[in-house]
Amino acid sequence: MNIANNWNDYKILDMADGQKLEKWGDVILSRPDPQIIWKDKSYPEKWKNINATYHRSKTGGGTWEYNKKMPQQWQIKYKDLTFNIKPMGFKHTGLFPEQAVNWDWMMDKIKNAKREIKVLNLFAYTGGATVACASAGASVCHVDSSKGMVTWAKENITSSGLVERPVRYIIDDVVKFVNREIRRGNKYDAIIMDPPSYGRGANGEVWQFENNIYDLVELCTNVLSDNPLFFLINSYTTGISSKVLENILNLTVNKEHNGKVSSGEIGLPMENSKLVLPCGIYGRWEN
Repeated sequence: MNIANNWNDYKILDMADGQKLEKWGDVILSRPDPQIIWKDKSYPEKWKNINATYHRSKTGGGTWEYNKKMPQQWQIKYKDLTFNIKPMGFKHTGLFPEQAVNWDWMMDKIKNAKREIKVLNLFAYTGGATVACASAGASVCHVDSSKGMVTWAKENITSSGLVERPVRYIIDDVVKFVNREIRRGNKYDAIIMDPPSYGRGANGEVWQFENNIYDLVELCTNVLSDNPLFFLINSYTTGISSKVLENILNLTVNKEHNGKVSSGEIGLPMENSKLVLPCGIYGRWEN
């Protein structure tokens, strides 16, 4: 398992009974996580200083309960990257800290390429990977069907001091956009995708991971340059093994471009503990 252990501004303080206790800068949040099926708290006293707790409702969704005064929005840093954080619906904060594993890998690949790298970031959310790639010197095309998420990504780029970097922001359905790029003859040296288990595009297009992921990866091989650097699939879809992502990359990207394919799990460490929280899977093709 690849563990995101280079954080200073983010920590898991404890995990028990379906909740993770996290420190985001100076703010302490308690949020649900389905992987935490053990009951015992390691540090019961740490649960007394919570700023806000997210409670899941039985009917789906849920609500934030605010225990202590806290900012509506604040920032945390990862190395040279700055991210804007705010609690929103469905337990999220606008950042998945475990993705630092992938950011480090991408930044390293881009810096060592010693050439101009064009990156396509699909289902790009608030742009964690966009910020990482831009900071490493790449030009990025950031695609997400949510206008709000694209605005947030722009704010993260600004906060990270990367406004001068070449970043294109596209609010569109991912499949439609890739098809248009094929028609235009546009090519990319690296492709990143973090597709949801289930989602709807800008015009109600339905996305389902199991049904659509293979076709999308295959489609994306048509926008890879002649000398691609990497292809990354990240997933939080339960029941899908990381080996499945590896198989898909072997059947698609690696057929066209002979490289190295790998896959695995991503996790977050708990502070002062041997415990690790599993946080999804990845599949990678690299040159």
